[in-house]
Amino acid sequence: MSAPVGPLDAMFLAGESRQLPMHVGGLMLFDLPEDAGRDHLAKLYREMVDPAQVVNPLFGRRIRHSAANLGYWSWEPDDEIDLEYHVRLSALARPGRIRELLELTSRLHGARLDRHRPLWEIHVIEGLRGRRLALYSKVHHAMLDGVSALRWMQATLTDDPTRRHMPAPYALPDRQPQQAPEPGLLESVAKVGGGVGRVLTDLAGLTPVALRGAMHNLRAEHAAVAFQAPQTILNRPITGARRFAAQSWPMERLATVRASTGATFNDVMLAMCAGALRNYLLELNALPDQALTAMVPVSLRGADDESNGNALATLLCDLATDEPDPERRMRRVSESTKYAKRVLSQLTPLQNLMIGAVGLGSAGLGAVIPGAAGRTPPPYNLVISNVPGPVDSTLYWNGARLRGLYPMSIVLNGQALNISVTSYDHQLHFGLIGCRRSVPHLQRLLGHLETSLTELERL
Repeated sequence: MSAPVGPLDAMFLAGESRQLPMHVGGLMLFDLPEDAGRDHLAKLYREMVDPAQVVNPLFGRRIRHSAANLGYWSWEPDDEIDLEYHVRLSALARPGRIRELLELTSRLHGARLDRHRPLWEIHVIEGLRGRRLALYSKVHHAMLDGVSALRWMQATLTDDPTRRHMPAPYALPDRQPQQAPEPGLLESVAKVGGGVGRVLTDLAGLTPVALRGAMHNLRAEHAAVAFQAPQTILNRPITGARRFAAQSWPMERLATVRASTGATFNDVMLAMCAGALRNYLLELNALPDQALTAMVPVSLRGADDESNGNALATLLCDLATDEPDPERRMRRVSESTKYAKRVLSQLTPLQNLMIGAVGLGSAGLGAVIPGAAGRTPPPYNLVISNVPGPVDSTLYWNGARLRGLYPMSIVLNGQALNISVTSYDHQLHFGLIGCRRSVPHLQRLLGHLETSLTELERL
C-alpha cells in the first residue's frame, strides 16, 4: 500500500542530481573479536543476506510518482528486493590503513542510490590493518534524517560482548504503530500541525515572528543573518566526487572548556570548528575579512520519538573566523547561538518544521542555477551538525567492539563542506565530507581541529 512522501522529505528527492547525491551515511570502525578466524566476516555477510528477507517495511519500499496525487512522490512496497545488491562485502587493498578505508568510503559516498530500488546500502569492509573491520552504510535523506539513521544503527548493536547473530537494520521489527495511509500532502502537513485550521494559523503567524527575530538579530552585534555570509573557497560549484576525513576526540577535553567558559557543549564544538576553519583558510591564503556563517540543524524529536522521516529546525551561527583571539571567538559563537535559539523558542513545532525546510532549502541561487555558485551571495558558508549518540555506552556488533562512529552527510552546490559530529563512548567523533575538487587538502582540517581545541583549553 502506497503512502505519501512528506514535504520536507520530498525536498531531498527534488534537489538530487549526479553532482548532489542526497543521502546520509556513517562509518563504524570495530575491533575484531579474539576468536575471529579468516572467514569471520564472510560468515557474517552470509548471515546478513541469507535468508533474503526484509522484515521492516521502511527498508522494503521504494519511491514512485503517483498520477493520482498530481505527480507527488509516494512510497510503495518493493516485492523483489535483492539483498545481495543492498548488502555488499568489500576488501581493502594492502596495507589496509585508515587512509585506504577513507578513500573507499569517499568513493562509496559519492555514488547515488538507485531510485528503482529501496534507497539504502550497507557495506561490510574487511582487510583493515590491526584486526579491525568497518561497516559503511548510507540511506537517502528522504527516508531517514541523521538522528533516525543513528538510532536504527544503534539498534543493531549491543552492550553484551558475548552476543552473536545480531539483526541487521532491515531485519528489525517496525517500532512505529500501524496507521492508516494518509491521502495527500495537505492532510500530511495538517496532521503534523494539529489540523488544517492550526496549519493556516501557524502559517499566518510565521511571518511576523520571523520578522521580529530578524530585526532582533540585526540589532545584535554578532548575530548571523541569512545571505550575509562572505564568499569563500568553500562556496564554489561542486562535482559528484567526495572526500571524507574522520577523527575522534575525548569529550572530557571539550567539557573542561565548557566549565571554564560557561558556554554550552555544542558551543564549544562550534568554536572548535571555527578555529580550525580560520587556520585552514589562513593556510590557503583564503580567509575572508568577514566572519563565516554556519547553518546548524536542530532536531525536533523528543527522547522517546521513534518516528522516521525528517524533523528538523535550523539556526545560523556566527563562527567569528575574523577574530584572532580564541576567547573572544568563543564568546561570539555562544552569543550567536543564544540569539538564534531565542528566535526558535518563539515558534510552534510546525513553524519550527517550516523554518527547517526553508533553512535546508535556502542554499541560494548557486544550488539550483548552473554556474551561479561562487557568483551569488551564499546564505551560509557550511553546515555543522551535532547528532547525539550513546555517550556512556560501549557497544558491540557480533562480538566486535565499536571504536569509532563517524557520520557522513550532504554537501550542496555552493556549500562544498559539511562537518557532522556524534558522541559515543565518551568520545566526540567528527566526520568531514567535502567536494573532492572544491575543498583542497580536506584531511588537514583534522590537524587544525586539534590545534583549535588546544587553544580553547588554554582559556
